[in-house]
Amino acid sequence: MTAAALRALHVPGKPLVLANVWDADTAKLVEAAGFPAIATSSVAVAAALGFPDGEQAPADEMFAAAARIAKAVGVPVTVDAESGYGLSGVELAGRLLGAGAVGCNFEDTDHATGDVRPVEAQAARIAALRAAAGDGLVINARIDSFRGVDPEEALDAGVARAKAYLEAGADCVYPIHLRTPELIAEFVRGTGGAVNTAAWPGSPGLEGLADLGVARISLGGGLWQYVRKQFEAAVTGVAQGKLPY
Repeated sequence: MTAAALRALHVPGKPLVLANVWDADTAKLVEAAGFPAIATSSVAVAAALGFPDGEQAPADEMFAAAARIAKAVGVPVTVDAESGYGLSGVELAGRLLGAGAVGCNFEDTDHATGDVRPVEAQAARIAALRAAAGDGLVINARIDSFRGVDPEEALDAGVARAKAYLEAGADCVYPIHLRTPELIAEFVRGTGGAVNTAAWPGSPGLEGLADLGVARISLGGGLWQYVRKQFEAAVTGVAQGKLPY
């Protein structure tokens, strides 16, 4: 499947909903449920490999997992590439396309320091990735500048960051920590481009988020956390002599 097919699914007000997966089996289930695209969750994939999130898993293992997922399904696959694993734009584009991905999340956190990169530096990284990939990747630029701050006070700077990323070649921007419906709506209006938001617990729900004008909704690690809790409860019951089925 092509990046163009994935790109066309980003429609403000009628968003692409992504039920993020962590292996080939969950990817097949999402495809069978009728979803038109597959997204990975870095926290879930890393956990399945035995590592914490935040680029703690070896890049080779993360790309190998992505390749297994892409091979297992017939719909477009977008990969949570975290902050790029220290790879150049050319290297990152090559690894993603080589794995069969046609899209990626690309966040502006520097995992070596834990800080959000200066907007100019991240815009340059996005431009380099776009130049290397051409139209072959849908770039979802994650914005982490709302983390740990007053979101209302950070809104103008976040919108400016989003515009810079879109101008650098991103297809979509993702203010992952922005949760307030009013601020999401204002961010969408101010950005003037495709916006991805997360479906957090207590969020307005899928219809409510669509009404805010977003073009993409991600469940992130939500499904993995939900399934993990169900599995934990089941095996705890087995340990106590109770079968869950």
